[in-house]
Amino acid sequence: MSATERAAPAQSATADREIVISRVIHAPPELVFEAFTEVRHLSQWWGPDGFSTTTRSFEFRVGGEWDFVLHGPDGTDYPEWICWTEITPPKRIALRHGESRDDPNAFESVLTFEPDGAATRIQLRTVFPTRQLRDEAVEKYHAIEGGAQTLANLAAYLTEIVRKGAQD
Repeated sequence: MSATERAAPAQSATADREIVISRVIHAPPELVFEAFTEVRHLSQWWGPDGFSTTTRSFEFRVGGEWDFVLHGPDGTDYPEWICWTEITPPKRIALRHGESRDDPNAFESVLTFEPDGAATRIQLRTVFPTRQLRDEAVEKYHAIEGGAQTLANLAAYLTEIVRKGAQD
């Protein structure tokens, strides 16, 4: 192995199946984490621009599920299902996400919440079962833009909560 090969950063075995999105949110990690744990928060910010969410059932615990519908701005409804596989407050949430419990194309996501001064750096790492499913999510469903918009909606929502809290 040459020195150049050794110096190259190691690529993850799942890199061709991943989407990684991060953002700094001007709120403490505990509040950012909480925004993922309660329907009253999620219903205010979850989804890309122009989407809204209707929750059918929600139980935030390891093995618990969130069954919901994303309503697109064009009127299309997207059934969604999430099962939490790991919860480490206020640092990490791992989940499985698909259209339903038995969706063979469901993907795995890990959210991490790291302090960044008085703010929080949130990272969303999603791994799809195949590169083709990842590419379809990117091209057909605009997953990268949608993920970035969803985190931007979270940031705007939490900025308002922090602002209101400072006024109280």
